[in-house]
Amino acid sequence: MTYLLVKSLHILAVISWMAGMLYLPRLFVYHADAQPGSAQSETFKVMERRLLRAIMTPAMVVTWAAGLWLAWDAGFFRSGWLHGKLALVLALSGVHGLLAVRVRRFAEDANTRSARHYRILNEIPTVLMIGIVLLVVLKPF
Repeated sequence: MTYLLVKSLHILAVISWMAGMLYLPRLFVYHADAQPGSAQSETFKVMERRLLRAIMTPAMVVTWAAGLWLAWDAGFFRSGWLHGKLALVLALSGVHGLLAVRVRRFAEDANTRSARHYRILNEIPTVLMIGIVLLVVLKPF
């Protein structure tokens, strides 16, 4: 029963984390076009900070903690597919860190990137998520 509860927690945390990972770069697309210091820009700053601190980062921590517990409990650390999944989740965590840096840059009115840059950046979490799901479901090696 504990395994299933932790698995449920892991799935809920992943959904929350991914929602933020897909939404935050979209906010950046619009924020990049807002005039620094404008009411619109200030609203984006609040939305970005709250999304990162209240949802994304706690969800990432729970995702990692529950996921590692599940892998340990089920004895998956010898499985090649888990190694691949962990590599992709590490990459996703790196993107999370990159997004956190961009939140800070926007907060300082120091963004130097275009809306187009953030549209492209928005695709990276999607590609990583697809790879992670395929590895978990198919367990190809």
